[in-house]
Amino acid sequence: MSQAAAIEFQDLSRLVLPRSIALVGASDKPHSIGARTLENLLDHSDWHGELSLVNPGRDAVAGRPCLRSVLDLAAAPDVAIVAVPAGAAIAALEDCARIGTRFAIVFTSGFGELGEAGRDAEARMRAIAQRSGMRIYGPNCPGLNNINGRLGMSFSPAYRLDRMPGPIGVATQGGGLGRAFMQSAMARGVGSGLWCSSGNEADLEVSDYIHYMADAPDIRVIYTVIEGVRDGARFMAAALHAARRGKPIVAIKVGKSDYGVKAAASHTAAITGSAEVNAAVFRELGIVEVDDIDEAVDAATLLARGRPSGREKIAVYCFSGGTGALTSDRIGVAGLTMSELAPPTLDALRRWLPPYAPIGNPVDVTAEVLVNAEIAYATLKATADDPDTGLVVVPIPVEYRQTTELMAQSMVRVQADVKKPLLPIWISDRSGAGQAALIAGGLAPMRSVRNAVAAIGRYIEHGRWQAGHDPQWQPLGRAGPAPASTTTLTEAAAKRLLQQAGVAVPDSRLARSADEAAAAFAALGAPQVALKVLSATITHKTDVGGVRLGLRSAAEAKAAFDAIVADVGRAQGAAAIEGVLVETQLDQPFVEVVVGIQRDPVFGHLCTFGLGGVAVELFKDVSRALLPLTPASALALVRATRCHALLAGRRGQPPFDIEALVAALVALSDFVVRHAAHIEELEVNPLAVRARGLGVMALDAVLTTASKEAFEC
Repeated sequence: MSQAAAIEFQDLSRLVLPRSIALVGASDKPHSIGARTLENLLDHSDWHGELSLVNPGRDAVAGRPCLRSVLDLAAAPDVAIVAVPAGAAIAALEDCARIGTRFAIVFTSGFGELGEAGRDAEARMRAIAQRSGMRIYGPNCPGLNNINGRLGMSFSPAYRLDRMPGPIGVATQGGGLGRAFMQSAMARGVGSGLWCSSGNEADLEVSDYIHYMADAPDIRVIYTVIEGVRDGARFMAAALHAARRGKPIVAIKVGKSDYGVKAAASHTAAITGSAEVNAAVFRELGIVEVDDIDEAVDAATLLARGRPSGREKIAVYCFSGGTGALTSDRIGVAGLTMSELAPPTLDALRRWLPPYAPIGNPVDVTAEVLVNAEIAYATLKATADDPDTGLVVVPIPVEYRQTTELMAQSMVRVQADVKKPLLPIWISDRSGAGQAALIAGGLAPMRSVRNAVAAIGRYIEHGRWQAGHDPQWQPLGRAGPAPASTTTLTEAAAKRLLQQAGVAVPDSRLARSADEAAAAFAALGAPQVALKVLSATITHKTDVGGVRLGLRSAAEAKAAFDAIVADVGRAQGAAAIEGVLVETQLDQPFVEVVVGIQRDPVFGHLCTFGLGGVAVELFKDVSRALLPLTPASALALVRATRCHALLAGRRGQPPFDIEALVAALVALSDFVVRHAAHIEELEVNPLAVRARGLGVMALDAVLTTASKEAFEC
């Protein structure tokens, strides 16, 4: 069983909506954290549980009795909010754990984000949690906002302003990008039902909140900001749980550049990881990755309004011909498909529109819709009812006061009558009653054609992923730090293992002298052979003169042996040479691809596939996928690269053996899965993909293992 499959998650219901709360550090000093938290609980929440106040220096706070210690509580609370300085936080948590508190929310900063001493303090927090069973939220966090539950366990003065309930769950590692999303979505008329901001994650992680939201009946979409994933198996398990529950995740990954990595480390002491690996893992888990807040709001609000099938075609409905053409153009550039309106749809449009109106998609209804609500409703309804249309985009270029408001009201009426999403785009920077009507009607207008089309693309792609995802698949998830030492097998040893795994390799002989090289040529009986230096320490053989190709006689093989030994000896020293491998050389056309499988320290083993040989470094045409590969995921891995077009055959050339390539990818994946505890890296470069029906062949291989005894070759 994979690590991801074995992960267990605790029920967070009593954290999200507790029956009792103790506020440790309660205060009525103006603008203090303790005072603002108390104000949010008493004045801006509609919560009817038991609230206890704790402050060692006060008998009363804000006219309410105050205890000197958590130990004086009559019963353990579901949640203790710790709003005391860093120096007092550990002691407060010890007391909370001693009485059996279920959850503690630690606002206090000054821990792991400041260095080693802070990380040691967080380790003490984890020890408290592990010893007692009390789960810790934070530290260095703004609190938890259960907006649908009308409870703000937060010190932020913005809580009172950001209380629009809604279907989006927000799980972030930082505070600002969470609230920015909430405020932007609220401005579109879409609320966020729950916001968990995990801070430094001494105990509970963003993964725990994603998992909870996946089961929460009031949450339809999850938005998250990830600065770094600490436990890859846990994160993958939470994301796949959300997928099984039909809850899309929209994510921003911070830390894609050196600047972002440095900022994330100083912010929450997060491990940011490789941007390419994170993006590949997100795609595999069905996570919709975006780059900024506006894109996140667009994608999340659209996904909150409907569940895509992945087959949606788009109709454009507009009263401006130029705007309709611009929108259609952007749809085409994005590789999306516009619908072919059915004859009944076209007939309905002809009945309602003037003779000069062009009939088709885009639907240009001219200015008639701006003065006649009946025409606006009927034509938009006909467009939305079209059987080939899965989504209707309505770009609105200008604010026309009453006439634009009339059109917006028609959109709201039609949306109430149809299940397909109607997507308005309010292009003008001038707001008005029409925009307000769209927001009030729940249509969440977007702000630009470019972003709207990007959101539609993500919406449709998520539907495709969901339709093709195998809910039984689990990632291998064998992550971990790099071992203290590793061993790299020779090419010959690595190829023997690949051959045992079911991947073809060339016939070969080991030569330790020029005469043995000549004898090997005769024994192989091939028209031509290749000679390659055999060494566990030389990875790039060509760079040191360690390869000779196209040798057609015993004399050429003998001379090539001497040349290789001389060149490699000058570059690396004679001690690096274990011998020379004499191999049969393919003489038929083939495509060189690379297959690399590495253990990522966060997510475990991933496979990288792309155009091979020296081209992989030149063009970087690669795709990535988590192990284990299936035939479907292996084929998707190949199709995700530009070199797939080369493999499929071009300009009348016959296709290459993609079926055999897929089988080889699965075989390599299975081999690594069987030996996952030992394999750090396996690279086959090049893997020769021959003409259809002739299979594939591993022409070179490098295998790095953490254990010298793992493979006896």
